[in-house]
Amino acid sequence: MIWKPVEPSAGRSALSFLALRLTLAGLIAAHGWARLLAGGVAPFGDFLESGGWPLGFWIAAAITGLEIAGALVLAIGRLILPLTLAYAAIYAMGIVLVHAKAGWFVVGLGRNGAEYSVLLIVCLLAVGLRYWPARKSG
Repeated sequence: MIWKPVEPSAGRSALSFLALRLTLAGLIAAHGWARLLAGGVAPFGDFLESGGWPLGFWIAAAITGLEIAGALVLAIGRLILPLTLAYAAIYAMGIVLVHAKAGWFVVGLGRNGAEYSVLLIVCLLAVGLRYWPARKSG
C-alpha cells in the first residue's frame, strides 16, 4: 500500500473537535447578533406568523437569544449535547421553511439554498455525538 491512513491521536482528535466547536459557536453567535443588530427579529417573527406559527415574534426572539447566549455556553464547553441538538433542529426547520425551496447551492449555481445549513447540521451533530452518553452494559 502506497499510503497508509494514520489513526489520529487522542490529543489531535480533541483539538480538532475543540476547533470545530469554537467555529460553530462563532458562526451561530454571528447569526444571532446579525439578526438582532439589523432589527431582524420582528421581521423573522412576521415571517413565522405568516406561515401559520403562533407567537412568531417570541419564537424568533427565543431563537435569536439561544443563538447569542447559547453560543457562548457552547464555546466554554457546557451543555454541548442539548445545544447542538437544539441548533440542529432550528437549522433543519430553516431548510424546511426557507432553504429547500431555493435549491441546494447557497451561491454560484443557486442562491440561499440548503448546502450551508446541511453542513452546519452535520457539524453540530458530529460535535454533539462526541458528548452522547455511553450506553450502560448490563
